[in-house]
Amino acid sequence: MAKKQVFGEEAKSLRFAHRKMAKVIISNKNDRGKYSFKETMINQDSVEEFIQKNKP
Repeated sequence: MAKKQVFGEEAKSLRFAHRKMAKVIISNKNDRGKYSFKETMINQDSVEEFIQKNKP
């Protein structure tokens, strides 16, 4: 018997339902004085570790 497949928004919500994710935005100042931003989605458990690694 084949498993019923789900598409679209339902598939996304089912796939990510079991993971707790966090969006982390790191800012860097370049030589000209302008800021650039790096946006990353990571596991909620490793947020502090990621920030410590990416501090300027």
